[in-house]
Amino acid sequence: MAEALPSILVAMAIPAEGAGRFEGQRIAVLYTGVGKVNAAVALCRRFAEYRRAGRALPLVINFGTAGSLRHPAGTLVGCHRFIDRDMDVSALGFARGMTPFDELPAMLEFKPRFQQLPAAICGSGDSFATRPGEQGCDVMDMEAYALAKTCRIEGADFACAKYVSDGADEAAARDWQKNVAGAADEFVALYRELLSRS
Repeated sequence: MAEALPSILVAMAIPAEGAGRFEGQRIAVLYTGVGKVNAAVALCRRFAEYRRAGRALPLVINFGTAGSLRHPAGTLVGCHRFIDRDMDVSALGFARGMTPFDELPAMLEFKPRFQQLPAAICGSGDSFATRPGEQGCDVMDMEAYALAKTCRIEGADFACAKYVSDGADEAAARDWQKNVAGAADEFVALYRELLSRS
């Protein structure tokens, strides 16, 4: 049986991104739901379980899909820098991506964990990207920034690998549906590699 509170916690938005591979190897996965709010709430609730059990917070690994104009579909990238592509308070003089009156920087950065993969800045937003981003991100998803910020605030470490499923363009929805499960086996291999180093 998979450990309920593992030292390395896999977080994914929806089961389709793992294609059953993690469950098939009895690896526990936190499925957060889609979007930044769902991701943050789900991870906070899981952290509360660790604290109630007197356990140290885990290394959180976010695996999932992303759109990109810079990397072709089928590319696996390692992300250790994250921005909120939704945040825009430029009308009040704040730079895009900066949360007003927040102590944290606009770009959150963590130790690179997947250095064998091309590095990519991940921009998260509550929209399925179908046109170019405006904040300099290499890949676009809907959860990673929220997970990263939750980890930073709560004092947990964070790692992320994304599989480019589409070109964040007019064909993105069709391409995502076709490619969503394409990296499931590679995600499991990355998890196993981190587990062997921990």
